[in-house]
Amino acid sequence: MLARFKDLCLDANDALALGAFWARMLDGDVADAGDGDTRVDPRSARSDAESIWVNRVPEPRVGRTRVHLDLRLADADPAALLAEGARLVREPDDGAGRWVLADPDGNEFCALAADANSHPGPFQLVVDALDPAAQAMWWAGVLGGTVEYGPTEAAVLGAAGLPWERFVFDGVSEPKTVKNRMHWDVELADPEPTALIAAGATLLREPLDEAHWWWVLADPEGNEFCAFAPERTG
Repeated sequence: MLARFKDLCLDANDALALGAFWARMLDGDVADAGDGDTRVDPRSARSDAESIWVNRVPEPRVGRTRVHLDLRLADADPAALLAEGARLVREPDDGAGRWVLADPDGNEFCALAADANSHPGPFQLVVDALDPAAQAMWWAGVLGGTVEYGPTEAAVLGAAGLPWERFVFDGVSEPKTVKNRMHWDVELADPEPTALIAAGATLLREPLDEAHWWWVLADPEGNEFCAFAPERTG
């Protein structure tokens, strides 16, 4: 294991507005970072509840949504989410009861019918992949866990620090062409990402200064993620 999952981050032109939306979706509270960024903190006392950072960026959203969360609904349909500002993209078209919704910035996410065996809220992080099996195996090598294979996807279960049930890589035919609007952060096992780079990560940016003390890396399919040294997290 080279790292632990740390945070999930979402880019936005208006982080305050988008943070408020996701707080409504996740039944959370918005914490204003004071620099244009916000954080959505869950009210749930469950140990697997996770905060999501919403970061202000200047560039507009372009391209398809390649990283998204899947949510379990508290009800039989997403009417409550639609009333809070979500937009319906697609009704369920199979037996899974999966609605495709979008936030005010156009970032798509999935909502699944209530499951008696699961808590409402996020239950898996989903990433588009040209080679789902290779991606899942690579991230299992970084974060630990086991790989479960499906017909068109592969999932990492038991990844270190992952607050959700599964880290899913879903097979698509389109390669990544633009920066992901949503990304994740990891906490390194070592002071620097040398082992990660040796394992196949690409270094995109060194730490800039004391205010930006993390590395920006990309996985083998180009998905950006940030890596934090263990002694600097808190």
